[in-house]
Amino acid sequence: MKVLVSDSLSDVGVNIFQDTPGIDVDVNIGLAPDGLKGIIGQYNGLVVRSATKVTADVIEAAENLKVIGRAGIGLDNVDIPAASKRGIVVMNTPEGNTITTAEHTIAMIMALSRNIPQATASLKQGKWEKKKHQGRELFNKTLGLIGAGHIGQIVAERAKGMKMKVIVHDPYIKPETLEKKDLEPVSFEELLERSDYITIHTPKTDETANMINRDTIARMKKGAMVINCARGGMANEDDLYDALESGHLGGVALDVFSTEPPGDIRLMSHPNFICTPHLGASTREAQVNVARDVAEQIVAYLLHGTVKNAVNVPSVSAELMTILRPYVTLAEKMGSFQTQLTDSGIIEVQIDYSGKVTEHDVTPLTTAMLKGLLTPIMKDDVNFINAAFLASERGIKVVESKTRTSEDLASLIKLRVKSLDGENIVSGTIFGKVLPRILRINDFYLEAIPEGHNLLIHNLDEPGVIGSIAMTLGDHNINIGRMGVGQEKAKKQNVILMATDAPVDDDILEELRGLNNIFSARRIEL
Repeated sequence: MKVLVSDSLSDVGVNIFQDTPGIDVDVNIGLAPDGLKGIIGQYNGLVVRSATKVTADVIEAAENLKVIGRAGIGLDNVDIPAASKRGIVVMNTPEGNTITTAEHTIAMIMALSRNIPQATASLKQGKWEKKKHQGRELFNKTLGLIGAGHIGQIVAERAKGMKMKVIVHDPYIKPETLEKKDLEPVSFEELLERSDYITIHTPKTDETANMINRDTIARMKKGAMVINCARGGMANEDDLYDALESGHLGGVALDVFSTEPPGDIRLMSHPNFICTPHLGASTREAQVNVARDVAEQIVAYLLHGTVKNAVNVPSVSAELMTILRPYVTLAEKMGSFQTQLTDSGIIEVQIDYSGKVTEHDVTPLTTAMLKGLLTPIMKDDVNFINAAFLASERGIKVVESKTRTSEDLASLIKLRVKSLDGENIVSGTIFGKVLPRILRINDFYLEAIPEGHNLLIHNLDEPGVIGSIAMTLGDHNINIGRMGVGQEKAKKQNVILMATDAPVDDDILEELRGLNNIFSARRIEL
């Protein structure tokens, strides 16, 4: 496997690639877009930081690329939808620089409160301006955190150590969860009104872009201070300047900007504004951590299929995959089976898990089911990474449910698929520890191994029907490997799932359909 490192990476990460058998690594920093596009086709893995722009054009040229790893958190420079569509895993390293970024936020709060950058510049100019650079204490002040993820929680912990009061607004975390962490949950409005300091710790989304603006600033305390070490564009830089100029805000500290580098923006001229050039993750320790993390993650994926910290596919450990692999196989086969049962567009799938399988994260199983569902339609264009994306793109509604108990079996998976011409149900389980079995096809119950070349035949339950099928296949030198029969006695009907040693062609299939008491016959390739 070949890996390209296209941005600066600590030697720790490069050494991991170099020391791993089965991995060849090239370090090629500073490539122009056309240069990257020209060589990316030969690589299976790509490591970037923030400089390399992994555009849709680059991804289109990446014929063999399996994984993109970002040594850091932000992925603004990677076209994730394009990567997902091509089945490329996109990973980041969210844990490697959490402490560093949180500490930088605290450093900015301290520097802003005590006018450290301004006082340093003044003293270096030979001035002694003690009164001008008088600061404020943090003791007993209220810090409002917008976002309470890992970084936000570390900031809160450090701030409480300085005896600050901490309030939090995070609509995606239940209030009781925040309270268990000794954090006070508040509304966005209350946070704006109560906070002496406001720090941002959220990703940039449609909801958070420009959330600190003229209107929200107007609701803040007079003299409040705003600090952003998260992502640029969440605080309107012109509105911040106006609020500093009017005296409504006491100070602003930014490590990130809407455009980087920001150029000669108005904020740069204000004495109560301090800034750093996106240094939140820039410590020696953090760069070693993210380099090690991204290298280990890419090696684990390329050599062992273990996914960690991927933003476009569920993370699954090798240990969990050992447990789930038989169910992954079963779910994929059931999805493929369902698509081959229908002759029209699929509009909705409902997958019900019951029994012991629900003790684990079933997301990989649903992904496998979708891959199986789409593969008969899209062939090699679908894989475990892009299956959910492609299903969504095709307007397929996916519904998932879990029940802890299963009446007769340790675990059961039931897949209901609605198409434009009706609905089909297929159920399956695992026998022993590793043997997938189909147990139900609509109203027929049977036991069948979901693999190989199969015929699905719906027939009248009359003597001689199975014999005529076997004779017809024998006449064409088609050997029957195994057979499962489901019976519906009330209607005197059977369904037969028959495995053959060779595929059955169209002419033989038509001959089978013409036999007495045969309602339908179709190929099922598993």
